[in-house]
Amino acid sequence: MGFEGFPDEGLMFYEGLEADNSKAYWMERKGVYEAAVKGPMQALMEELAGEFGPGSLFRPYRDVRFAKDKSPYKTHQGAYVRAGGEGIGYYVQLDADGLYTAAGWFSPAPDQVERFRAAVDDDKAGALLEEILHGLGAAGMAIEGDRLKTRPRGVDPGHPRLHLLRHRSLHVGRRRPPEDWLHTPEALDRVRTTWRSLGPLVDWLATHVRPSEQPLRRR
Repeated sequence: MGFEGFPDEGLMFYEGLEADNSKAYWMERKGVYEAAVKGPMQALMEELAGEFGPGSLFRPYRDVRFAKDKSPYKTHQGAYVRAGGEGIGYYVQLDADGLYTAAGWFSPAPDQVERFRAAVDDDKAGALLEEILHGLGAAGMAIEGDRLKTRPRGVDPGHPRLHLLRHRSLHVGRRRPPEDWLHTPEALDRVRTTWRSLGPLVDWLATHVRPSEQPLRRR
């Protein structure tokens, strides 16, 4: 069955989960999650696979082993297409606030951070990234990622791309609040269009950051 949109019940499910993040709530409404969240998200990823590659859904359960917050469930459903190496790819998320669509470099390893900074420091590669991000920002997308509060060690404080050198991950996305289109196949078109516009960023990261053979830095 093809993607028909995300039912309103999916958003309502997450509104309730934010108020009552308990096993009792989850078990009572697991059928709603399967039908109004997981099923549509799987269908969405299947529709996108031909152009972007196979995707996978994140588990709905939180890893609470080392967390102060022991809430057992995530209050969103994310899905991911890996492109150009570990931690680089396309992402989409449904939650009570609507739909978030993004792409970039999400889970950095130390060697990837080193290559990213070297590329940003390079006049040609760094200028290209700056141009890509400027265009995405002008289109209304948010430029995000983990950043150092200060400049990296050894970097000239007058470096023209210091704002980029502070990044330890880099992703760009667009959040859309719940509207009627979210419950229709138009949601597929909006995700596809956003991912296409983010393709140059993914290509840049795949070329310059590349996969890592080191363990990922967990946050």
